[in-house]
Amino acid sequence: MSDTIFAKIIRREIPADIVYEDDDVLGFRDLNPQAPVHVLFIPKQPIASLDAADAGQAELLGKLLLAAAAYAREQGLAERGYRAVINCNEDGGQTVYHLHVHLLAGRRMQWPPG
Repeated sequence: MSDTIFAKIIRREIPADIVYEDDDVLGFRDLNPQAPVHVLFIPKQPIASLDAADAGQAELLGKLLLAAAAYAREQGLAERGYRAVINCNEDGGQTVYHLHVHLLAGRRMQWPPG
């Protein structure tokens, strides 16, 4: 596994406020939240970015998005709505090169976002 901060969280080498976990996906609260609810969902298998993913990882990518949606429903966020964001590479705003989905909720989102 790569040595990103997310890999260290998966290996439990550094602490995180983990709110979701299954065999393939880990979800934890963002340390710098941009909304009242800001949870990051990451695959336990390292994938550097969405652009680096391949067809063989399609099932894992689906599980990643479904985990975020399931968490939103369980927390009562789905009815009012939420935003799921994947930043890809430098110009896309990605700062940790381990694919992750930002789940943002708890306030009305603005558009355009960036």
